[in-house]
This record gives sequence, structure tokens and C-alpha cells, in this order.
Amino acid sequence: MDRDSFRPGPLADVSWAAAGDRWDLILVRDLRHPPEKVWAALTEPDRLAQWAPFLADRDLGTPGAVTLSTVDGERSWPAPATVRRAEPPRLLEYTWGDGLLRWELAGTATGTRLTLRHRFDDRALGASMAAGWHLCLDVAGHLLDGDPVGPIRGAEAKEFGWDDLRAAYEERLTD
Repeated sequence: MDRDSFRPGPLADVSWAAAGDRWDLILVRDLRHPPEKVWAALTEPDRLAQWAPFLADRDLGTPGAVTLSTVDGERSWPAPATVRRAEPPRLLEYTWGDGLLRWELAGTATGTRLTLRHRFDDRALGASMAAGWHLCLDVAGHLLDGDPVGPIRGAEAKEFGWDDLRAAYEERLTD
């Protein structure tokens, strides 16, 4: 896909769940690819580099220490993380900063239902997180389709509809 013609897709199913004194932002997306192919996009460093908001210094498909480097333009910020659970191709859970990401993959008749649970402290950040993950997952979808657009992360996301997505998710996440 020509990067300049990229536009975000429809809003994902999104909700909240209390997690003690923290919050889980829950995004659900259906992808047209089998769980094994989606798993590879979630775990292999070269694939993550094409869609995720961070770079990984190793494959995320096994538990243990990893460094995830958040990227914004030419700058990156490496931080220690831990893969807590890796049950291919259905469950991946790891820390990122003070957050916890849990990716659940369920096979469907047409591909994979992907559920992301992103746990963090400040519920006020939910719409911003949802907008960011929305763009990342749209880019991942293009990558899986064999039509990559390249990563859209950090400040660059504003050039691809992040502000409108944030506002739309704010409405959906308001009780």
C-alpha cells in the first residue's frame, strides 16, 4: 500500500475492566489470518519492527527477559521487560514499562480474533492508548495481508488520524 493513502479502519470493539487499583483497556479485532501467522507478527522482532510502537531485542515467543525500545521518529528509549507467558499460538503476556500487555488469539472460521488487554494505572490515558493501538493493529493487518505500509508510531501517528481516533475512543470509553 502506498503509505500516503493509508487511512485508519473502523473502530475496534473497546471496553474497560477494573484490575485491582489499575485498569485493563480491552481491544478486540478480527484478522483474516490464522493464529499462527498472527503469532509470528506478535513475537518475531523483524515483524514487530514493521508495526509495533517498540523494537524487541529478541523473539517474544518464550518467557524471560527482553528489552523493548519505544520508538518515536529517530529516537528510541530502551527499557527492560519480561515475557511472562508465551503459549503459541494463543496467549502472549509481557510487561512494557509499568504496563502489562496480554494478547489472546482465538481461531475463527475466517482467521483470528485478537484480544489485547493493556493494563495501566491512569484511566485518563485510555483513549490515547486505544488510538495508538488502533493504528498499530491497522498497520499489522496490512503487513499480514502482504501489503506493508511501515510502522506508524510516536508523533507521526498524528499525520494518520490519531487525533480523530482518540476522540472517537474517548466517546466509546466514557461511562
